[in-house]
Formats: sequence, C-alpha cells, structure tokens
Amino acid sequence: MTGRTWVRLDNASNIFLAARTDADPKVFRLSAETDHEVDPELLQLALDETYEQYPLYHAVLRRGVFWYYLQDSDLRPRITGEELHTCAPIYRADRRNLLFRVTHHLRRINLEVFHALSDGTGALWFLSDLVTAYHRLRYPEDQPPQAGKARPGGPGGADATTVDREPVGSDPARELTGDSFAEYFRRDAAPAALTVVDAGQSTVAGSPPPDAGRGSQHGATASAPAPQPGRGGQRQPRVYHVRGTRTPDHRTRAVELTLPAQDVLALARAEGVSLTMYLTALFFDSIHRSSGGMGRHRTMAASVPVNLRQFFPSTSARNFFATVRVEHTYGRGADGVGEIARSLEAQFRPKATPEALEAKLRRFIRFERTPVLRVLPRPLKDVALGLVNRVNNRSLTVAISNMGRVSLPEPAETHVSRMFLHVSAARPQFCVVSHAGLLTVSFSSPYTETGHIREFARALSGHGVDVGVAAVRVTEAELAEVEHAEAAP
Repeated sequence: MTGRTWVRLDNASNIFLAARTDADPKVFRLSAETDHEVDPELLQLALDETYEQYPLYHAVLRRGVFWYYLQDSDLRPRITGEELHTCAPIYRADRRNLLFRVTHHLRRINLEVFHALSDGTGALWFLSDLVTAYHRLRYPEDQPPQAGKARPGGPGGADATTVDREPVGSDPARELTGDSFAEYFRRDAAPAALTVVDAGQSTVAGSPPPDAGRGSQHGATASAPAPQPGRGGQRQPRVYHVRGTRTPDHRTRAVELTLPAQDVLALARAEGVSLTMYLTALFFDSIHRSSGGMGRHRTMAASVPVNLRQFFPSTSARNFFATVRVEHTYGRGADGVGEIARSLEAQFRPKATPEALEAKLRRFIRFERTPVLRVLPRPLKDVALGLVNRVNNRSLTVAISNMGRVSLPEPAETHVSRMFLHVSAARPQFCVVSHAGLLTVSFSSPYTETGHIREFARALSGHGVDVGVAAVRVTEAELAEVEHAEAAP
C-alpha cells in the first residue's frame, strides 16, 4: 500500500464488476441540455472546482487477491468533445484511470460514470454541482442570494429525498469511505429504524414536487440487478426475452423520446397508478405488439430499482439501491395497458416496503459473506457472482429506471431545459427524467431493432401526447450516412 485512502467495494459494486461485458460495460450517462452551445474552457474550470469537492470521484479501481477496492489518486479529469459513443467502457483492468468522464456536444454537458463507483444519486449530485458551477461562470450577473443547497435523495421517482448539504469539506457524500449496505444490512448491524425519509422527487433545490411515479432509482439504472438468493423455493415462469441483431461494435443503441411531463402523468393518474408502473406496462405492451408472436413464453418481467435512501437515511454517493421484480403473463386475463399497470403496482408496493427490502438485502449480504465466498480468490468470486447474475438475468425481460422530476440550483435551473439518462444495457431498457416540464424517455438496447420503441411512441401519440424522437446512429449504414453528410460541401 502507498498510504493512500482506500476502501473495499460495496456489494452492489462487486456485482457490476462481475457482470460487465463488451456490450454492457456498466456505464451510465446523465446529461443536461443548456440554452446555448457549451463553452469548453468554462466547463473545464467548473469541472476543476467540482472535482475538488468530491474525493470519491478521485478514486481508481484496484484489484487485490480477494477483493476489489477503490483507492485515492492524484489524477485530474479533462473534458473532451463527444468522441465516443454513449456509455462507452470506462474501466479497464490494465489501466489506472478515473472511473468517470465529462464530455460536451453542442448544448449538452454529459457525465458518464462506471457504476461500481457511484449510483445515479451520487452522479446527480456531481452533475448538479458541475452545471451550477458552469452557469455561475457563464452568467456571473445571475447569481442568486447565498443559501443552503439541497441534495436529491436519489433518482427514485417519488422515492427520492431532499437532504440539506453540510458545508463544503465536511460532506460525507463526497468522501471515498462510507458503505451504507454494511451500515444497515450486515449481520452484526442492528436492525434499522424503518422510517420513510421523504416522498419527494429527485430535487437539488426547492421543495419536493407532486408525485411523478413511485419506484426507482438510476440506475441506478437496473442494468445489473443484485442476485436474490433465498426465494423460498418458488419456481418462476420462464420469461420472454427480446432477441435482435447486435450492434456491430457493441455500442449501445439509444433512442430518446421527449414528452410533455404533465400529459404523460395525466395518463398514469387516469389509470390510478404511478408513472413508473404505467410506463412499464406500456413498455410490455409495446414489446408484445412488435414481437410478431411471443411463442410459448408469454411472461414479461421487469427489474425496477428502488432508492434505499428514502427508508435508510444515507448521504453516501456510493451505490445504495435495491431492485424489485414485477411481471405480467399474457393470455391469463385482461391484457390492456391499464390492467397491466394496476397489476404491476399491486406487485411492486409490498416488495418496496422498508421491511421487505431490509430482509432481502440482509439475505444477500449473508450470502456474499459466507465463509466459502470470503476465502475464494477474487477471480473465482467474479466467476461465482457472474454465474449468479446470469441466472438472475434469465428471469428478466427488460429493465427500467425513473429518476423522477429534477430541480437544479440557480442559475442552472433557468438555463437547463431537458435532462437525460442513458444506461448501457444487457437487455432493452428505458430511463426516465423530468425537468422543466419535459419528460425524457431514453431507450437503450444492445440490438439495432427499434420496433418496440416505435410502438411505444405510437401509443402515446394515440393518446394525444406530442412525442419528439431522436436516435443515435449505430449501424454501418447509419454511420456512413453521417460521414457522407459531414463530407458534403
């Protein structure tokens, strides 16, 4: 050791390392779209300022004999233009590099993070401070009166929390240490006091807004759900899996929909369900319509991440979330979007209580800390956790993540319009963020086909919702079209 600060990875981070692949490198992207073309020099100054406040983001990933750990470094981040595709790999075992990157393209500021470092909560805090620092430099005349900042409890729809920040330099969220999983759920930890911290949305400044849909977190993105041992012997039905043509170089196929937030929220409220469950039901229906026939496997299942900070108070920016599985089997009753959404809601709520989540996570941590696993060398642990993750993946069709409605401190709030969340994906997935009255639904997939996204957009348009669509080109023909356009006089 060199005397540097270091800390072992939390249990969620270990899963991301074991589950990463070329197609799904476990990277997610948060973006903020400004009302002007980004000034790279000011953005670098803002990054320098923000980076100093977040020791956690100084960390590099190291490999020990028995486990991975994060270690402090002297590396400095540099912003770049958008030279790589969205959610391109960040962690490389043969390199000692930072576990995040900041890029810009036209009016967008992008923060990409390797999921073993942080979840969507920590990334949202970092991006919020970054775009706020940038806009202070860009618009010095728009400085608001000095006031205490607030922090979002995490991307979690109506499950997020507002937590006042401590003075710079004493904020535990920015530190490298701190494992909330160990604090609350390890065998020797006392049972937690189960209280709901808040029921607001992801809020960086201001009061929690009205409900925009219970149940998720970025991230966390749900691209690597934690293994779930101890299911009591229940046999789950075999689920339908979306198949398709892999993108040529494993780049993530990303398609963005932009919608009026209130219009979509009104559709969910008309069915008496949360926005998260309504959009999940619509996702199921869109895949069903575009599948051309599901064959024998008529059950669809989704992984929905839940921000644990709403129940177990934590200011750590490291991973702190769990996943809940919901499903629907076609042909066993009403298959309309509303009926499916109400069924999903009924499944989700009892599984997302603090008691149920604590019991589930204590089981997982007991599994992770069994003597056999603890003495296994790290490469064998990776194999074991990777196998458990692959078994778990067989029980899922899609994944979703709803960050809820995000508010930013001034002057960023005034100058930022849409916000986006992209996630590298082992299966079709969508991520939702609401800001400035605009709801963005970002679909990501390892496949080139977009039929289910077309059906999703058509369904919303059929309800009178104005849908804007933008797609990232991934196939050779699409990329050649861009090159031809750029070469044209």
